[in-house]
Amino acid sequence: MAPRGAAARSTDRFERKREAILDAATRILNRKGVKGLTLSDAAAAVDLSTTSVTYYFKRKDDLAAACIIRGVEALHDMAEQALAPATPSDRLHRLLTLYFERMRQTVAEDAAPLPVISDMRALSSPRREEASTAYGKLFRKVRQIFDTPDLAWMSRGRRTARTRMLLEQLFWAQTWLPKYDPEDYSRVRDRMHDILVHGVAAPGDTWTPQPIPMEELAAREGPELARETFLLAATRLINKRGYRGASVDKISAELNVTKGSFYHHNEAKDDLVVACFERTFEVMRRAQRLAMELPGNQWERLCACAAALAEFQLSEHGPLLRTSALTALPEQMRRQMVEHANRVSDRFASMISDGIAEGSIRPVDPVIAAQMLNATLNACADLGALVPDVRPKAAPAVFAKPMMMGVFLH
Repeated sequence: MAPRGAAARSTDRFERKREAILDAATRILNRKGVKGLTLSDAAAAVDLSTTSVTYYFKRKDDLAAACIIRGVEALHDMAEQALAPATPSDRLHRLLTLYFERMRQTVAEDAAPLPVISDMRALSSPRREEASTAYGKLFRKVRQIFDTPDLAWMSRGRRTARTRMLLEQLFWAQTWLPKYDPEDYSRVRDRMHDILVHGVAAPGDTWTPQPIPMEELAAREGPELARETFLLAATRLINKRGYRGASVDKISAELNVTKGSFYHHNEAKDDLVVACFERTFEVMRRAQRLAMELPGNQWERLCACAAALAEFQLSEHGPLLRTSALTALPEQMRRQMVEHANRVSDRFASMISDGIAEGSIRPVDPVIAAQMLNATLNACADLGALVPDVRPKAAPAVFAKPMMMGVFLH
């Protein structure tokens, strides 16, 4: 029988090696998504054979799920610590502080990277359900930020919607935060906290968005309309089931067309994802253009644009493609789509900057505010699942207004 000390050392070695595999696999997962992760790549990253890695993780999905669940649990620990302060604002600031410190440690290689959580939809059963259970626990913990007597007026549905928006800010920040030096992360944190608590509204501003007809955002007629129908069906399946779950067979069945017809319009599935993203960005650009043509000041135009896109997400013309699909694309394609997303954000930044100059929007960091608005509108695609009884016309007030006016305001 082995001495107890030897058994403990063996367990320690096992855990260290397992953590090293998870660290390496998470970096691959963040670059290539669940679709691109392989056991052999993870093994090579830690100088092991693939057979040795299977001693820890039998299948690729076991490894991917372990990466995602470990990341979700790390975020849960942050949320647990963030609930110590008494006020919602201080709790939110604590959560952002812990998150950005983890981002700084990751850049300095003092901590393992956090995984792209949204890619859990690409897992297969039962790993997807296990990851979803862990995420649900995280979600409920973050929602406790709103649990104070002062916010008793806020319905469960509104707390749920605002929690989803807060989490999306963290997830999307992983995409744009690398533009900043780690020494500036504390400044970014403070700007984000300021925007989340106070919105971008100047004193005296009200949430009374001018309407933009949904038909103005959707494709018109003819070949454009036929392609829109095809891309919308694909978008809905990809958002619901992930890249792997939205197979060519399922997309074709949804539209009652043959696989041959699918490949007539799309050379490969990656091309279809790109086309869905391009449709998404075009709808957002169209909303921005229509809003900028409206009478009034920049605050009123920005509200109109945000409200129209939030409503579009839940309308018969929606949703837009979730950014979670980015991880399914090859790296070069993904960079191109992120550049498209950044151009949409840059236009929001221009609208915000012009509003600050004219006094209709309060002084905020327009670049950070624009990325946060982009993230909010993207996450609105989930609102129907989170708050099933919400109607498209109510979506702007439930989801976009908190970003514009402040998450703790009525």
